Amino acid sequence: KNTFSQMLFDNHTHSQFSFDAKGASVEGSSMRAWALGLGGITFTDHFDIYLPQSKALHGDLGQEDFDIGAQQEEILRAGAEFREKGREFKILRGIELGVYGSAREQLSKTLRENTFDCVIASCHYLDDTDPYWGEYYEGKGWKEAFGHYLETLYSEMVWLGDRFDVMGHYDYIVRYAPYKGVDCIRLKDFEILDEILRFLAQGGKALEINTRSYVADGEGKRKVAADPMVLRRFKELGGEAISMGSDAHRVEDVGRDFGYFRDYLRSEGWRYAVHFEDRKAVFGKI
Repeated sequence: KNTFSQMLFDNHTHSQFSFDAKGASVEGSSMRAWALGLGGITFTDHFDIYLPQSKALHGDLGQEDFDIGAQQEEILRAGAEFREKGREFKILRGIELGVYGSAREQLSKTLRENTFDCVIASCHYLDDTDPYWGEYYEGKGWKEAFGHYLETLYSEMVWLGDRFDVMGHYDYIVRYAPYKGVDCIRLKDFEILDEILRFLAQGGKALEINTRSYVADGEGKRKVAADPMVLRRFKELGGEAISMGSDAHRVEDVGRDFGYFRDYLRSEGWRYAVHFEDRKAVFGKI
């Protein structure tokens, strides 16, 4: 049963090409999105060049980038198969850049040498730590920990300039935080967040609604709360582009909670969501 507008896209998903998404696939996840009634899906597989050595303390320190050529070949194949079957559905080529200062040269080379529909800029690691394992938060209060993360993300996005389209999960740092009673990055607490929203709005870039952040997954990730003032301030600053992304690492999570957040966006006065084709924003009524 189709439940969503044909112009609503899942712009942040992972496939078998991401190191941590073996429960997803280009074909299976596309079928899931199509069955839900979405207009398309963008595969933004993980591309983290820099990995903190501390991860080796918790398991294998393997590669976390992916074979771009193989991923795009599979996307083209799946897209052709959908068209042959008369399905009006778009399968798009994306990448989730793991931004990090020492990886800039390699990330620049990757962007020069490849073509994408959508580029997400995300911060997964900072200060030679992986927040997932908790070391990052040691010795820091919540405001320092969250603020430093936002400042790091901002500086890397400014460096990228026009080479990215969507800011990925700005509140990722809350997912694994140990602070009791603090489950949200609130606009009123961080001046840098206002600067981030201004930068996105002025550059025509998208603010992401990452629905994975707002559910608990039973694997150490807490449920994050959304601050509606962030959306309101983005609009005040002239922001127009809202990107919906499930951050799905399993087929069954594609489009997760899109109905709820579509209604939430409508209640806040938003009428359009965006996806990207050949790095150009396409607005669709929600």
